Amino acid sequence: MDMKKKTETPAVRRVLVILTNRFTPLKPGVYVEVECNSKGDILAEKTLKTEPKEAVYDEVWINDEGKKSLSDCTSFKRVYRHKLERKK
Repeated sequence: MDMKKKTETPAVRRVLVILTNRFTPLKPGVYVEVECNSKGDILAEKTLKTEPKEAVYDEVWINDEGKKSLSDCTSFKRVYRHKLERKK
């Protein structure tokens, strides 16, 4: 009896990362949309031109060190119940 294993498609999470600077709060932040799998591996990264209008993200993370790109950052803080986080 030959049984085929069912291949499961990994769940992809959409995460919004907001890069701001705590020392100059009037300067607008940089919004980065990240798609990652359940292990946390980054599959795709896209910088957004403006703040998203719809709440379509599974998680929202913020970095306030004043970095310009995601690869320069060393730590992030998770923001719970953010206005751009999708309601479960």
